[in-house]
Amino acid sequence: MALVTSIDCNLKSLQPSLDPLFRLLGADLNRVNALIVARMHSPVALIPQLAGHIVAAGGKRLRPMLTLASAHLCGYRGDRHIALAAAVEFIHTATLLHDDVVDTSELRRGRDTANAVWGNKPAVLVGDFLLARAFELMVEDGSLRILEILAHAAAVIAEGEVGQLVTANDTTTTEAAYLEIIEAKTAALFAAASRLGAVVAERPPAEEEALERFGCNLGIAYQLIDDMLDFSARQSELGKSVGDDFRDGKITLPILIAFTRGDAEDRAFWRRTLEEGRQEPGDFERAVCLLERRGALAETLRRARDYAAEAAQALAPFADGPLRRALVETTAFATARGS
Repeated sequence: MALVTSIDCNLKSLQPSLDPLFRLLGADLNRVNALIVARMHSPVALIPQLAGHIVAAGGKRLRPMLTLASAHLCGYRGDRHIALAAAVEFIHTATLLHDDVVDTSELRRGRDTANAVWGNKPAVLVGDFLLARAFELMVEDGSLRILEILAHAAAVIAEGEVGQLVTANDTTTTEAAYLEIIEAKTAALFAAASRLGAVVAERPPAEEEALERFGCNLGIAYQLIDDMLDFSARQSELGKSVGDDFRDGKITLPILIAFTRGDAEDRAFWRRTLEEGRQEPGDFERAVCLLERRGALAETLRRARDYAAEAAQALAPFADGPLRRALVETTAFATARGS
């Protein structure tokens, strides 16, 4: 595969859209969606009903599209990427079901969460069912290498979620610890999904690693923007309740920046609301004001753009073309949500 010059990573000049990926991958994505629907089938009626609720809620299918795109970028001509993309989406959907239970979330993608409709126990168990379906698809693929990549990613995601629980309500959490958590709970699946294309295409290790770097940096940028939007988005844009992270005492980068830059009064506020969990009416609005005053939201956006630029640059080893350009535009999309 041709080595090309470095990519111009001025993301502001790019079209921040997933539309180019959808256009290029539409046929493959339709096959993935059909396979997802088929593999959600179960004689236990509640399983497809509950699983279908979250799948029907939409979602961008970004992670499976990374698998499809990376396979085509690497010149793959077979069909294995379809089932693997479905496995990636099943893993992602399972984590959403479990996360909503842990976070007692009531909204997901603008709709009632599965746990809000059916309760926590069915949501957890159907999440387990989807994970099992993902592993069935991996076993059917027959590659131990693929199984190793996705099984490792699933374990790392769980570690990241547990890490987030451990650091909740702890304002002494370091930025390094926070980044380790989001790299695990979010970026690990982005990275694995992107790497799969090079694996099925039997490309050299350097190309596998380049795609993994792309996915990892894209995932970190994506999560940084999500953490920022918890304080700055409208609920209709976010698709979930604004301020959930604050109310749950989650320690995210905007809070860490504001805490570090704040004075004694600021820090006392963060300790009361996050560590002690004593939140009063108007506290969320005050938190947003403090974040803005200390430049925490702007700094989080800046860092997200840095990671997005790193993701775009990781694609430099691949020949230029519509697909690579669409992936670069995807990095712009990840951060444009926070603009």
